[in-house]
Amino acid sequence: MSLDKSLPDAYYIKNYLAGKEYALEILINRHEQRVYNFIFSKVYDRDIANDIFQDTFMKVIRTLKRGKYNEEGKFLPWLMRIAHNLIIDHFRKQKRMPKYKSKGDFNIFSVIDDGELDVETKIIKSQIEGDIKELIKELPDDQLQVLEMRIFKEMSFKDIADLTEVSINTALGRMRYALINLRKIIEERKIIIHQS
Repeated sequence: MSLDKSLPDAYYIKNYLAGKEYALEILINRHEQRVYNFIFSKVYDRDIANDIFQDTFMKVIRTLKRGKYNEEGKFLPWLMRIAHNLIIDHFRKQKRMPKYKSKGDFNIFSVIDDGELDVETKIIKSQIEGDIKELIKELPDDQLQVLEMRIFKEMSFKDIADLTEVSINTALGRMRYALINLRKIIEERKIIIHQS
């Protein structure tokens, strides 16, 4: 099977559905930065952007595995639409829907203050980051490893998969479970993470 990374998305989707894991790695590697940047440009928060990014690719994988994908030749627009819908879901849950511009693209900056952090907020943010670093030590080793590589070392999922010698699916799954488990720990301890 060719490893030519310049072939169209449809080629790699077909190969992934035929059981070739490398095809998904190529697709994710090809679109990862664009999807992440799009999400981050809307939520303007690295943790939330990472979370939505994970959800986007988990949904892509589930949809492909169920044989529900049928937009051949339009993978990137479909991928971006999934990310966009998950961003909207996030704002609905937060009860603060972003405002829409006339062209249908929403402007998050009208919702979230983009100003410089004041001294008190910086101290609180630093304290929260310290708390989170302590909490993640309680995660299982495989989840902790992926989370640290992704969040603190800013590695791509392809690099994480290569370094840990697992498939990209496994790396995504471990990150997903790490975030779920981290949320559970935060909820159990009644730790307040987000500033109002």
